[in-house]
Formats: sequence, structure tokens, C-alpha cells
Amino acid sequence: MEPHGPGSVLFGCELTASTKSYTFQVDEEDDSDHVLALSVVCLTDGAKDECNVVEVVGRNHENQEIAVPVANLKLSCQPLLSLDNFKLQPPVTFRLAAGSGPVHLAGWHQIMHRDDASFEEEDDMSEEEIAPITPAKKERRKQ
Repeated sequence: MEPHGPGSVLFGCELTASTKSYTFQVDEEDDSDHVLALSVVCLTDGAKDECNVVEVVGRNHENQEIAVPVANLKLSCQPLLSLDNFKLQPPVTFRLAAGSGPVHLAGWHQIMHRDDASFEEEDDMSEEEIAPITPAKKERRKQ
């Protein structure tokens, strides 16, 4: 799905000294697939010239919580970082691990609705019997 196509809505949040974290989550009862595609992390008006480290807190393949730094911003040398639609599966938390911000994160919340009819069609196709592959027969030349 294209990041700006149907089923995509703009996402944004701000991390500050008073609001150090933001959790992006969706309703557990929602039957759609959700992806958060981050485009940019930037310092906004009022930021000091200090290192601002933004971490993404999620779960690894063993379902253990992990925190991964994704941006280290400083007003005088790198006030903005392009993340090229860095895709994350909710729930995910963004945390200002160092600095006082304000740091703004922006991107796209992509929603892929599951079409019950298409899943039934796929199931029907998988149940069809497929003829086994047999080797081609060689033609024998008459001598």
C-alpha cells in the first residue's frame, strides 16, 4: 500500500519534558491490519541546543520489550531526520530518552481492511486439488 493512498491517515505526536512518551495503539477488537509509517522526526519551536534522543519501545520476536534509539537530534547540527516511512506494528511507544524536546514525530497510519469475501476466495483456492507435475515424455525417433 502506498503511504499516502486510501486507508492512510496522517499521524503526529510531540514529545516534551513534561510528556516524555506516547503510545500508538489500536483497538484489539479491530479486524484490520495497521502499520505506522514514520516519515520525519524533528525538533520544533522552543527546542534547546541539546541532544534529544528518541527511542522506539516495542516487542521482539521473543515478546520481550526492547527500546531502540531511532533519532539523536540537536538544534545546531541535526534538527530533523527523515525516516523514509519506517514501518512499525502497533502497539509501539515513542520515548524521549534524553533531552527536553519538543520533538515532533510525523508519518502515516496505514489501515488495511480485511475483506471477508477475499479471504473466503483464497481459502477455496487453497482447497482445490492441484494435479501433480509429471515429467515430459520423450518422443522416440523411428529408425
